[in-house]
Amino acid sequence: MAGVTALLVLLIAAVPVYATQYTVGDSQGWTSGVDYSTWVSDKTFKVGDTLLFQYGFLHSVDEVSESDYKACSASNSIQTYNDQNTKITLSKAGSRYFICGTPGHCTGGMKLAVTVAGSSTTPSTPEGSTPSTSTPSTPSSGSQPSSKTPSTPSTTKINGATGSGFYAGNALFLGLLLVLGRVLLG
Repeated sequence: MAGVTALLVLLIAAVPVYATQYTVGDSQGWTSGVDYSTWVSDKTFKVGDTLLFQYGFLHSVDEVSESDYKACSASNSIQTYNDQNTKITLSKAGSRYFICGTPGHCTGGMKLAVTVAGSSTTPSTPEGSTPSTSTPSTPSSGSQPSSKTPSTPSTTKINGATGSGFYAGNALFLGLLLVLGRVLLG
C-alpha cells in the first residue's frame, strides 16, 4: 500500500509539459499581405508544439532549407503541403523554414522562419527568432484570406497559441517512473 501511495504522490507532483498549437497568421491565416516576421517575433516555439497553416487553394506550404527560404525557391522543397489545413509538429530543436510555393507569393512576404527550442516547462527565448535580415514588403493587392472559419478548440489562447494537450517530454520523469515501478513491483 505504501508503494502505491508513493507512486500516486510522484504522479501528482509531476509538472505536466503542454504542447502549444499556433495558428500561423492568427485569424488571417496563411495568405498574402500578412507580416509573418512580426507574427513570429513574440512567440517561443518548443519541441512538440504544432504549426497550423490555414489557407485557400491558391496557396501551399513548402518546407525549405534556409538558402531556399532566403531565395524564395520552392524547387528543392523538403515537403510540400496543399491540403488548405496543414498541421506540422515541431519535432526537434533548430530552425524551420516555410514559404508559399505559388510564384510571387514568397517574394511578396508569404514566408515564415521559426526557431524551435528544446522542450521545457520554463520557456526560454530563442536567439535570433527572425533569421531574415530584411522585412519583406507587403503587396499592394494580395488575395484575401479564405472565408473558411477555423474551428478553435475551447482552450486558453495567448498570442495566437492554443494549449493543446499533454505530452511526455520529460525523460527524467519517465526514468524515475520506470525505476519506481521496478522497485515497487520487484
